[in-house]
Amino acid sequence: ASPANPTGTIIPEDELKAIAEVCRERNISVISDEIYHGLSYTGPTPSMLQFEPNALIVNSFSKYWSMAGWRLGWLILPEAEVAQARARVGNMFLTPATLSQHAGLIAMDEEEELEANIDVYRANRTLMLDALPAMGLRSIAPPDGAFYIYADIGHLTDDSIGFCEALLRETGVATAPGVDFDPVNGHRFIRFSFAVSTPQVEDALSRIKPFFAARTAAAEEPLSA
Repeated sequence: ASPANPTGTIIPEDELKAIAEVCRERNISVISDEIYHGLSYTGPTPSMLQFEPNALIVNSFSKYWSMAGWRLGWLILPEAEVAQARARVGNMFLTPATLSQHAGLIAMDEEEELEANIDVYRANRTLMLDALPAMGLRSIAPPDGAFYIYADIGHLTDDSIGFCEALLRETGVATAPGVDFDPVNGHRFIRFSFAVSTPQVEDALSRIKPFFAARTAAAEEPLSA
């Protein structure tokens, strides 16, 4: 996936090319999840299709076009594989909504509005990358794209689910526990989303600041003898 969820990492062109070459040499089919394509803060978002014409590309209107509720997406694949794909996944897209498809066509031409959305996400990203380290969350890889920040909370807990539940209960701010994405090390990570308005991000940061201050203070207290 590039950009990736939950880290927002974009795979550089040279690495995508290397992956394509290795897969081609070993006769491995490439499936590239590009659902966050176009949501970038550090440069272009290359597609695997540039390096592997037989790759299967998965994309959607949910993220870049902000149309999650319309349930509309697409799959790019070699012509020779279309019939087989239809036979295997046909039940997933029987009678797609005509309204959604027409809305998608219109949305694809609204570049000015789409770029304005990215400007909002970019501002939100900056706010969070400034605020979260000040709250003690210093192990963060700034996201290249998408609209998430994946932060290490291992110094505060080894139970990301319980931590997210407490954060929601005490502050009203919803986050995603790392175990939703990584069953091995996700217990020490949390995912924030900034796909909202800038005032909402500012409000959320003001709410969670006391929560993290209290948790950090508790974690730094010396153990009693």
